[in-house]
Amino acid sequence: MDEMNSLNLEVIEGDRIARLDGHDLDLGARAFDVLAYLHMNSGRVVSKTELLESVWDGRIVEEGNLSVQISALRKALGKRAIKTVPGVGYSLSLAPSKGQVLPAGPALPTKPSLVVLPFTNMTGSTERDYLVDGMVQEISTALGRLSRIFLISTTTSFAYKGRSVDLAEVGREVGVRYILEGSIQASQEKLRIFTQLVEAESGHTIWSERFDGIVNDIFDLQDKVAEQVAGALEPKLQFAEVDWAKSKPTDSLEAYDLCLRALPLVLKLHAPNALETGLDLLRQALDSDYIHAHALVAYAHTSAFATRWWTLDQARQGVRHARFVFDSDTDDALALSYAGHFIAYICFQYQEGLTALNRAARLNPNSGTTEMLLGWVHNYLDNNSEAIEHLERAKRLSPLHPHIGVINSGIGLAHFQANNPERAVAFFERAMTEYPEFATNQLNLIGCYWLLGRKADAIRTAEWFRRKVPDMTVETLMKTRPVRSALYIEVMQSALREIGFPD
Repeated sequence: MDEMNSLNLEVIEGDRIARLDGHDLDLGARAFDVLAYLHMNSGRVVSKTELLESVWDGRIVEEGNLSVQISALRKALGKRAIKTVPGVGYSLSLAPSKGQVLPAGPALPTKPSLVVLPFTNMTGSTERDYLVDGMVQEISTALGRLSRIFLISTTTSFAYKGRSVDLAEVGREVGVRYILEGSIQASQEKLRIFTQLVEAESGHTIWSERFDGIVNDIFDLQDKVAEQVAGALEPKLQFAEVDWAKSKPTDSLEAYDLCLRALPLVLKLHAPNALETGLDLLRQALDSDYIHAHALVAYAHTSAFATRWWTLDQARQGVRHARFVFDSDTDDALALSYAGHFIAYICFQYQEGLTALNRAARLNPNSGTTEMLLGWVHNYLDNNSEAIEHLERAKRLSPLHPHIGVINSGIGLAHFQANNPERAVAFFERAMTEYPEFATNQLNLIGCYWLLGRKADAIRTAEWFRRKVPDMTVETLMKTRPVRSALYIEVMQSALREIGFPD
C-alpha cells in the first residue's frame, strides 16, 4: 500500500481492485491496467511508448486511447493524481492535501490564453528530438499569428521539458486557461503526430487530431500540421471561451464577456429571437468602443440577411459598425474579416471588402473564417476557381468550423457559376443539412434544379423559400444579390419567372 500526500491508494492486481482511502474505485478494464502499471512503477516517469506497449500488449493503437484512460483516472483519483511530464510521459502522484495552499500564478488574460508544451518523442530515438522540438516551434509560430490568442513563448514552455508536472499546475504557473500537448511516433520512415487541446484546470480535452507523413517530407509536414492546428484552434478556442464566460457571474460582465455570450447567438442563426438576444448583449459591449463588438454586430447583420430574416435595407443599418472597424486601423484579423465581408456582401463594395480580407489573411494566414469569407467575396466577383481554392482551404484548416454549411454552400455557388450544376447541387444539399436556416442554399438550389430539368424539386424548394420570403420578386433578387456572374443572373431570372415569382 502506498501513501502519497495523505491519501492511500491500494491496487490489487490479481483481484483487479483499486481502492482510494478504503473506497473501491469504479474503473474500466483498460483504465485499471494503466493505473496498475503506473502504480507498479511509482517513483519514476513512465513514457507514453512504454505504457502503450505494456498495457496494450504491443498492439498498435492511437495515443488518444491512452489520453482517454488518463483522463478517466484523473476523474476517479483527482485532477493532480497523475502528472504529465512534457516530452516524456506520466508519473503517478496524488492531489495535495486539503490544508495545502497552492501558490497563485499570474492573472488570466482577458482573451483565450494558451501554452504549447514540448511534445513527447515516441520515435524511439533521442536523435530525433530536434524534429519533435521543431514541430512545436512551427506550431507556436503559426498560433502566434492569431491576434485574439494570448500565447506563452516557447522560451517559457520549453522549461517544462522533462519535468514532472500536472496540467493544472502548468496553467496556474504561466497564467493560461488552455494547453496544447502532443507526441510524435515513428515506424521506419513514417511519422504520426498526435495533438490535443486541453483545458488546464479540469484536464478536459477540447480538441484532438492526428497527422501522418514521412520523415523525408518533415518540413512540409511541419507546415501542414502548424497551419491545420492553428486553423482548428481558432474556432475551438472561441467556443471554449463561450462556455467559460457562461460560468461567470452575470453581474460582472465586461465588453469581452458580453461578446463571448453573444457569439453563438449571432454567428449561426437558428431563430430570430436568438439574433435579438445576441444583439442586445453586443449593444452593451459597444459602450466601450470594443472593436470586436462592432465587428460582431456587422456580422450579425450579415447573417440576418443571409437567413432572410431581415431585408437588405435592415442589414445595411450595420454599415457604421463595419466602418468603425476600418477606421480603427485594427490588426484584429477576425474583426477585419467580418467587416470586410459585410462591406462586400451587404454594400456591394467588392474591392474594398476584398482589400480588408486580404489584409486579414496576411495578419493571420491560418484562419478558416478569413478563408471562408475570402472565398465568398471571390464568388461575388465571379472568380470561381479562386473562390473554390479559398473555401477548400477553409475546410482543410477547420473541418469542424461552426460555419461548415456556409463553406460548402460557397463551393456550391462557385460550381453553379462555372456551369457545373450537378456538382453545385451536391454541395448545396449537403450545406442544407448543416445549416438549414441559411436561405441562400435554397435560393440557389431553385436555379440549379431548374437548370438540370428537376422542375419538381425546384418548385418544392421555391415553396419553402416563399414561406420565408413571401415578397420575393425577380427585381428584388437582382437588387439584393451581390453577384456578377452572367450565367447566374440569367438562370435565376428564368427559373423564378417560370416558377411563378412576380417580376
